[in-house]
Amino acid sequence: MSQTTPQQSQALGQLRERIDALDAQLLDLLNQRARVAEEVGALKRREGTPFFRPDRVAQVIDKVLSHNPGPLLNQHVTAIWREIMSACLALEVPQRVAVLGPQGTFCEQAAIEYFGSAANLIYCNSFDEVFHATAAGTSQFGVVGMENSTEGVVTRSLDLFLHSPAHVVGEVSLLVRHNLLRQRSDLDGIEVVLAHPQALVQCQRWLAEHLPKAERRAVSSNAEGARLAAGNPAWAGLASERAAAQFGLHIVAHAIQDEASNRTRFAVICLPQTLAMPEPTGNDCTSLLLSVPNKPGSVYDMLTPLKRHSVSMTRFESRPAKSGKWEYYFYIDLQGHPAQPNVAAALAELQAYSAFYKMLGAYPVGHDV
Repeated sequence: MSQTTPQQSQALGQLRERIDALDAQLLDLLNQRARVAEEVGALKRREGTPFFRPDRVAQVIDKVLSHNPGPLLNQHVTAIWREIMSACLALEVPQRVAVLGPQGTFCEQAAIEYFGSAANLIYCNSFDEVFHATAAGTSQFGVVGMENSTEGVVTRSLDLFLHSPAHVVGEVSLLVRHNLLRQRSDLDGIEVVLAHPQALVQCQRWLAEHLPKAERRAVSSNAEGARLAAGNPAWAGLASERAAAQFGLHIVAHAIQDEASNRTRFAVICLPQTLAMPEPTGNDCTSLLLSVPNKPGSVYDMLTPLKRHSVSMTRFESRPAKSGKWEYYFYIDLQGHPAQPNVAAALAELQAYSAFYKMLGAYPVGHDV
């Protein structure tokens, strides 16, 4: 092994001194930014305007990235600036955010990616509770799963939007890696694997090959499965590395999901009086919930305004209306914002044609994380 020469030690010491000096400058600049943020908060408090604006967050990050000379990667700059803005926002007013609990869920991770670690997270037992906490004002915002790239939509979330007063103001697309967690560091003696139903499906090939005799037991969340596995040596959970650290479990197998690029899209929801529809950013999504008259050609007629006004549809899902009459609600994502004339024209025609029409929200398209 080569030894460090005196010249190398001196050079290293000088570089560390430069880093220390830069750190001091960064801290001073960050505190200057925080003091300006406090002034902004005081103005917003007097004017009664929202403290958190996702369109403003998106604009700030996009502007910072446009000036990034490297070598820092854009994804790392994005994460750094979200934390800076989260810490500054906490000086104005802490954000209460309802998520699926317990600690260690991917929903929690999505909330932290969106709001930063300074947010005050409120843990709920189900997405029903997240919607209720948001609608009741217990939390200012909520984060709920919407769809998975492997297994499709989270149907319960779509159904809850039908009767909830909450609307969507943002989204997070999260790379989801399921890990097998347990008290021990091997696969021997595992009798039960616990996880959210979607996680069990997303890992079914690996489980069939490596644990064919183990019972697959559905629980309310992956973190809840990890919590239960921490109390029984014969049980294992499918959850995140964050959950492993939270409950003191070994990661027996990493990233066992069947699809390597497995992603889950989460929606950020709130009441309109908490935050109105974000302003357009130039890269937006508009989400709708509607039903159409039950007659031949009705779905074709529903799509015609989109083609006429050159509006691209990025998602189309149907859910039974549960009326007993074979009627359906349609959940649609459109590219663009209602402030754009062509989008506004298409929405006006859709609303006029629909038997039921609800705007779920228009919001900046989320960065993949």
